[in-house]
Amino acid sequence: MAKPKDNPNYKVIADNRRARFDYAIEDDLEVGIVLQGSEVKSLRENTSNIAESYAAVEDGELWLVNSYIAPYKRAMFPHEERRRRKLLVSRKELAKLWNETQRKGMTLVPMVLYFNHKGIVKMKLGIAKGKKNYDKRDTQAKRDWGRQKQRLLKTGG
Repeated sequence: MAKPKDNPNYKVIADNRRARFDYAIEDDLEVGIVLQGSEVKSLRENTSNIAESYAAVEDGELWLVNSYIAPYKRAMFPHEERRRRKLLVSRKELAKLWNETQRKGMTLVPMVLYFNHKGIVKMKLGIAKGKKNYDKRDTQAKRDWGRQKQRLLKTGG
């Protein structure tokens, strides 16, 4: 996700760096998220974590489960830190996500939580399949070889 150079509103809040290591991401989509006022204020201070969270389709709605947004200290009406938050998608996308998770055994993994160019909180969801241990070792071996190759090219020998 490239940051627009001339856009002061774009800002990454939380990044799930382990998602690409633990899952084989096949597709992704941008979704909206329903938040309370104190949650948005807390996100402006970069106090959130989406590493242990996941998304699930339940009763015809898309929910973000187990995401953490720290409490905002100056809030008059504080929010619950790990509450379930509703994600906003179109009906067509929701039907596609339900099909992927229920029939094909895929998982919905939050990848990035960010403020878009309009200053609205958005989330990038990945439609993924879990990797086995040997897939993870293969990914790590490729990454290590890439680093070693760059070192060899840099030193010239």
